[in-house]
Amino acid sequence: MFRIITIEREYGCGGGAIAAQLADRLGWALWDHRLTEEIARMANVDCAAVMRCDERMDSRFHRLAKAFWRGSYERGARLEDQVFDADCMVSMMEQIAPKIAAEGNAVVVGRGAPFFLREQPDAFHVFLYAPRAEKIRRLLQDGAKKSDAEDLVDTIDRERIGFVKHYFGADWPTRSLYHLMINTAVGNDSVIETILQTMHLVEGRPKATDYERPKIPSSV
Repeated sequence: MFRIITIEREYGCGGGAIAAQLADRLGWALWDHRLTEEIARMANVDCAAVMRCDERMDSRFHRLAKAFWRGSYERGARLEDQVFDADCMVSMMEQIAPKIAAEGNAVVVGRGAPFFLREQPDAFHVFLYAPRAEKIRRLLQDGAKKSDAEDLVDTIDRERIGFVKHYFGADWPTRSLYHLMINTAVGNDSVIETILQTMHLVEGRPKATDYERPKIPSSV
C-alpha cells in the first residue's frame, strides 16, 4: 500500500496547490512548508529567516539550491547565504527523508524527494507539468505581474536542471523515477483523480520506477 506521494513539478504548473488539495483529500501530512520549518529547526535558525525573500546569493549553486529547495513557495522563500549552501541542503534532506518514510501518510513537494525516497516501495512518484501559457495563466491568477511570471517560468526550471545534474548526476525530469507524469492544464480535480486512480491500479504491481543515471561514454 502506498503511504507516501512525492510531487515534483515544473514551476508555475500549480503543483503546490495540487499537493495541498491531495493531502487534504487523503488526510495526510503535507511536507512543503513543513520541510522549510524542519530545515530551519535543524540549522538552528528562525523560520522567518528561511522564508524571507532575498535574491542575493554568493555562488551559482547557492542560487540553484534556493531555486530547487523552495518548493511551492518559489521566489518567496529565502535560505540565508551565510547559513545554508547546496551541500548543506542535500545533507539535511538526506536526514529528513527517512523520518518522512517512517511516518508515512505524507505528500512531499519537490526538494529532490523522488531521488531521496526512490528505494521506498510504498512511495508513489508524480511529475506535474504544463504548457508555458498555462503556467503563466496560473501565476497571473495568483497575482503575479506578467513580466515577472514570464521571467520565472523561463528561468526557475533551468536552475533546477542544473541542481539535479550536479547533485544526482541525472536529467530533470528523470522520467524513470516517476509512476505518473500529468499535464495540469486538465485541471486540479482531474489531476488529483488521476493520481488516486493510478495509485489504486498499480498497487502491488512490480516496482515501476528506477534511478537511471545517464550513461557516460567510455573514452576511446
